[in-house]
Amino acid sequence: MKRSRRRRPAYLLATAAAALAVLAIGRLQPPALDDLRNFVFDSFQRLAPRPYDPGLPVRVVAVDEESLAVFGQWPWPRTRLAELVDKLTEAGAAAIAFDIIFAEEDQTSLDHFVRQLPDGPAKTEIAAAVAHAIPNDRLLAQSVAAAPVALGLTLSGAGARRAPPQKTGVAIAGDDPVEFLASFPGVVAPIDTLAEAARGLGATNWAPDRDGVVRRIPLLAMGPGGVTPSLALEALRVAQGASTIVIRSSNASGETAFGRQTGVNAVKVGAFEIAVGAGADIRPRYGAEAAQRVLSAAAMLQGRAPREAIEGRILFIGTTAVGLGDIRATPLQPTVPGVEIHAQILESLLSGALLSRPDWANGLELIAAGAAFVIIAALLPMVAPLFSALAAIGAIVALFAASFLAFDRAGLLVDAAFPSLSIALAYGVGAVALWRQDQAARRHVHMAFGKFIAPAVVEGLVEHPERLVLGGETRELTVLFSDLRDFSSISEGLSAQELTHFMNAYLTPMTDAILDREGTVDKYIGDAIVAFWNAPLDIADHPRKAVGAALAMRAALLRFNAERAAVAAREDRAYRRAAMGIGINLGPCSVGNMGSARRFDYSILGDVVNLTSRLEGLCKWFRVDILVSGDLRDVAAEFAWLDLGAALVVGRSTPTRIFALAGDARFAASEAFAAWRDDHVTMMRYHAEGDFTRARAAAARLSATVEPDWSGCYMAMEQRFAAFEAAPPSMAGGEPVWKMDSK
Repeated sequence: MKRSRRRRPAYLLATAAAALAVLAIGRLQPPALDDLRNFVFDSFQRLAPRPYDPGLPVRVVAVDEESLAVFGQWPWPRTRLAELVDKLTEAGAAAIAFDIIFAEEDQTSLDHFVRQLPDGPAKTEIAAAVAHAIPNDRLLAQSVAAAPVALGLTLSGAGARRAPPQKTGVAIAGDDPVEFLASFPGVVAPIDTLAEAARGLGATNWAPDRDGVVRRIPLLAMGPGGVTPSLALEALRVAQGASTIVIRSSNASGETAFGRQTGVNAVKVGAFEIAVGAGADIRPRYGAEAAQRVLSAAAMLQGRAPREAIEGRILFIGTTAVGLGDIRATPLQPTVPGVEIHAQILESLLSGALLSRPDWANGLELIAAGAAFVIIAALLPMVAPLFSALAAIGAIVALFAASFLAFDRAGLLVDAAFPSLSIALAYGVGAVALWRQDQAARRHVHMAFGKFIAPAVVEGLVEHPERLVLGGETRELTVLFSDLRDFSSISEGLSAQELTHFMNAYLTPMTDAILDREGTVDKYIGDAIVAFWNAPLDIADHPRKAVGAALAMRAALLRFNAERAAVAAREDRAYRRAAMGIGINLGPCSVGNMGSARRFDYSILGDVVNLTSRLEGLCKWFRVDILVSGDLRDVAAEFAWLDLGAALVVGRSTPTRIFALAGDARFAASEAFAAWRDDHVTMMRYHAEGDFTRARAAAARLSATVEPDWSGCYMAMEQRFAAFEAAPPSMAGGEPVWKMDSK
């Protein structure tokens, strides 16, 4: 929660802007959003197309490649079409619908041919010979008049404005639907001879979307002659022998619109009542291609088509051959003959497999988008990025699953794309805002701590900034002080550039030894280093890591001196060996931002810190390089420790047990250290017993037998024991105490 509060202002600003964008999209409903919805709904249709039901009484009689191969090029003489109608009627067709506009007279008819001849005796003789021949159009009209035929017409913005004959009555219940229907001032209709003979006239118009895909089909439209049904609807009416189409609009009996004019609700034809959109349009659920749906016109004309494929069925006649141009796109297929679309429309009407987008869909989608946005935006700052990403993905998957179920089970088109877009926007904007804040926080933490804290600790601070208490807190810390001995003597004769190089060469490996073991460098004081462990983050096993750092600093100093010695030898100049002292202590300290109102640093204070400084100073007195307190030694007992007794340092009233660090845990287990430690323990027993003469003698023996780096320690102890012989020291708990008079 602390983390989320720190992130709140910038994050809230970014998410508020994204929320306004979501609201604007939901209210304005831009065309791009409709395109996205269409893509989703089309994908659903491709995933689950309407299964083909061969029991549905709908077939296509196709002028296909086979038909052209048998009977020649298109268009055919209308005598052949008349023959086709006769055969279909004889086979018991319930209705025959032509997806062909017979807008001109048949150019292959003999009477038309005679009219085209030049005047003269030949024309007169031919005209007399064919005078009794019936024109092709009249022959087709005779066949059409004897059959349940609906002819196609096309409503348009141009073309003839004459009204074709009205074949159906229209009854309206409720508001006048005229203003809601698509209106066309012109029409391309069959010639009068055929139009008068047909039982029905239906519009072949589509209502393709911006991408040219036929998703919505108007069942009714306004043409020059008034309300005009679609070809599929007219075929259904003719097949039932119905005379009237009933339009139920808003405010009709049983329809609730609260006085508002909302458009058409349903269209009733015979026994079928079809729920439609406000503009009397439907969205069929397209089915997959099926060979059983299509009959070849050639097979019908040659008597090869089975009667059961014709009898009692509604037949759509149209062209399917490549190159005849009647091609459309549907959600399932990029190229479909228009006549097959008419058939699929009627299949959807008869099976009830219509898709509908409810009036409440936009409102529900806006509510879902808003709720999902709020949930994801609230979740993002409080949980890990992976969890919030999984939550966003899960929500999107759930939305699409629910949308698909509504589509597949109920035929409802409820959009999951807009709410999913809202989730993506909430997550994307929020994640970017949090990422930018995290990057800023990382830069801030790295700038504030990167030079003084181990990289692993810095990364821990970046990931968990709530653990950083800058205002101050009390924590148990391990504190380390180190100081370079006789620095003034070493720096004599060095130029400013040489001195800077020397300090950098010394401090770099010392700092690395601390940072590599998750320590925090508090400050540099000249050649001195102050460091601590277990702040600002918890560091597991921090006393041992501090001891390991001290041993690494000891090894680094050996390498540093070896490199300096080699350089001095090459340059034939004097070389002074560098030495250092390290004090380590363990205990509660105050840690946090400390300083003035204008300048402060993350630092430590407390008695433990002061004692650590005194322990580093005692290294000079005992001529050793690493001293620790008894508290630290007790929690890291596996190292090679040498007990140096109790010391009373300046500024403290109680003595502190001190130990010198001889080596790591492996050295502590060695036989060499065991023998050394036994002799050292014997010396310190004499010391504890007040037998300073024997203690001095033991120190002298150890000075002669130990490694050269430790002989100075025992020489110093020998001198202290000699001084105790002359002037007995103060006692603490029955044991002599080393009393320090200076820091």
